[in-house]
Amino acid sequence: MEKMEKKEKIPRARMPRRESWLVALDALRANKMRAFLTMIGVVIGSACIVLVVTVALTGRRFVIAQIESVGSNLVWAEYVRQPQRATSLGAELTLADLAAVKKGIPQVREAAGTRPIPMTVVVAGVERPVTLVGVTEGFQAIRNLIVLRGRFLDADDMQSRSKVCLLTKDLADKVFPYEDPVGKNIRVGELSFIVIGVFKERVATFGLADIQKESAIIPFPLMKYYTGEEILDVLYASAYQAEDVPTVARQIELLLKSRHLIGAVYEISTLSGILDAARKISQALTIVLLLIAFIALVISGIGIMNIMLVTVTQRTREIGIRKAIGAPRREILNHFLMEAVLISGTGGVAGILIGVSIPVLIRSLLPGNLRVPISWISVVVAFLVSSLTGIFFGYLPASKAASLPPTEALRYE
Repeated sequence: MEKMEKKEKIPRARMPRRESWLVALDALRANKMRAFLTMIGVVIGSACIVLVVTVALTGRRFVIAQIESVGSNLVWAEYVRQPQRATSLGAELTLADLAAVKKGIPQVREAAGTRPIPMTVVVAGVERPVTLVGVTEGFQAIRNLIVLRGRFLDADDMQSRSKVCLLTKDLADKVFPYEDPVGKNIRVGELSFIVIGVFKERVATFGLADIQKESAIIPFPLMKYYTGEEILDVLYASAYQAEDVPTVARQIELLLKSRHLIGAVYEISTLSGILDAARKISQALTIVLLLIAFIALVISGIGIMNIMLVTVTQRTREIGIRKAIGAPRREILNHFLMEAVLISGTGGVAGILIGVSIPVLIRSLLPGNLRVPISWISVVVAFLVSSLTGIFFGYLPASKAASLPPTEALRYE
């Protein structure tokens, strides 16, 4: 019986979990400045994670919106002239091709065509080069043109071949610098038109499209009347949905090849390539910035580890007393881990609040059509990463504290 009694373990007094958290909190309060300075790195890192994801999402939406403003779900086709042989009129795009695209491809919401020709206009006694562009119905809807003054071409203008035109803002400012151009006459080359409107592109294409900086738009039937040809330089088509764009592009290419001479080459273009490039650039920038944010968290984690090691050294005697009165190793380990998690968790929450509040505060300063989305996934990730940083970098000091022999700890001065 005496041997059995000797083998019985003396029960160890365990500190309740709630009391452990309060003790850890009191320890941090006793060294507020040190805890605050240690926390700054976590605040910066967690705020960076939220801000980087927010900026990436906002920038991606803005870039995609800018690109899509050139034309909604746009596909365009051009005849490729081959210099080694003469151009055949049987290969050029025509109004019949435009009608075939509208009728034969069900995914096409709208289609239009254009033909630009170089002309001149006299400004202050000096001739300036301009581009006269004949457009069919539906062109404004496809290219998202903004009418600043007056109106756009309507069906009556097309049917009656009205001698009217719209000017780009740059051309209107040059020709009519001090008056409203709407209703005025303008002479382009040997032709005379009445100005019915002033327009601009929703997003500048910098001369890469058929609309140049100084251009005048006229009804395509009028252009056909002047030139005697119904040739289109560019054939535009707008798909109902973005998912239909690749299908529409393939069908337009097949349709054009089936309607024209064998060997005729057509270039079919979409905005998908530009959109994909914008998405890849956005993803690459996001990854780089997130790496910077994680580096900030790692540095803050190293700071937590250093401070906790100093704390363990300073509180060696306290640890010895607790172990002498029966505190188990796990309790000592958990206590110092709690302190590390309190530092990193509080810093993470503060950083998240900063990261969320900055976009909210600057929202009124941004353009009206730009929205700043807050990714709640980034908020959760920032909190988890900051908390895990405290656990990971706080484990070594906590383990060191828990492994201290009580006799040596009590002799420590």
